[in-house]
Amino acid sequence: MAEPTRWQTDTPSDHSAKYVDTFRAFAAQGRDISGEARLLDALVPPGSRLLDAGCGTGRVGAVLHQRGHSVVGVDADAVLVAAAREDHPGPSWHVADLTELDLASLGHPDPLEGIVVAGNVMVYVAPGTEARVLERLAAHLAPDGVVVLGFATDRGYSPDDLERDAAAAGLEPQQRFATWDLRPWHDAADFVVAVLRRPVA
Repeated sequence: MAEPTRWQTDTPSDHSAKYVDTFRAFAAQGRDISGEARLLDALVPPGSRLLDAGCGTGRVGAVLHQRGHSVVGVDADAVLVAAAREDHPGPSWHVADLTELDLASLGHPDPLEGIVVAGNVMVYVAPGTEARVLERLAAHLAPDGVVVLGFATDRGYSPDDLERDAAAAGLEPQQRFATWDLRPWHDAADFVVAVLRRPVA
């Protein structure tokens, strides 16, 4: 059985419901909540097979689906997945823990061209499982496939930690930015966006 995630242990019991309400309100207000999707869309071929890892309410995967990609989303939180299914029909949404990810068992056996890991997912997984998460993501990626991740840098998991764990999982760190709109990286940045790629054999 998967270990409890930080999302489960470090947030209030009503956090998931409030998160759903927040992003529904942002969408109703017309706020831009699609930056992560635009970045991955620019990095993969049209009509790619994509994973929204830690999909939450489905806001990122939904935009990628609208842009013509085949999208599957997974999240360990059933409340968030239920909201994704309700608000964003089209992609395939599943409750699953990233440390045990097996998309074939969920009906998606084909390798992926791209994976997006947005919304601070990497700092909400169970402590000490970050390397395992990257291993499971890499296992589903086609050669030359790309992973794009973003997370806060002040929560016990650093960009250097990410690059170390990525390399151990067989992923090549390629680029590091300070924001999803690609502001240059600097050592005082409180957020990191990293691009990793699986090498071509």
